Amino acid sequence: MLKKALVEIFERDLNQLKDEINLYGDEGELWTVRNETNNSAGNLCLHLIGNLNHFVGTMLGETGYARDRDSEFSAKNVSRQDLINGIEKTIDVVKNTLNRLPDENFDMNFPVEKHGETVKTDFMLLHLLTHFNYHLGQTNYHRRLIS
Repeated sequence: MLKKALVEIFERDLNQLKDEINLYGDEGELWTVRNETNNSAGNLCLHLIGNLNHFVGTMLGETGYARDRDSEFSAKNVSRQDLINGIEKTIDVVKNTLNRLPDENFDMNFPVEKHGETVKTDFMLLHLLTHFNYHLGQTNYHRRLIS
């Protein structure tokens, strides 16, 4: 039951991120930072893609994705289409990984610690979902502020 819900909500919210990126009238505005914001929508998008590909794809699905967290915040002017492609690939990674994950694994320890603490996989996935939505909200705010 939890697996089905997580797959559905991650897919829904990743599609919402795609919608937010597409709502920017000027592609250059994706990379604008003003005093009211610390990160651009483009960097938030790269961060969310990297975060899910690392923690879901690599840690649970053994995809081999190599995360470069620093570039998630330093890269600039990645095309809108490349961001959209990254989101779509992330949807596939999350869906495929979670759908293949045996139900009993949700109650097992997540393969890496979260801030020095061992947590269960279901807890970590819920944490990743709330983290995603925190930054999705920032992206929505950024778009309305900049556009």
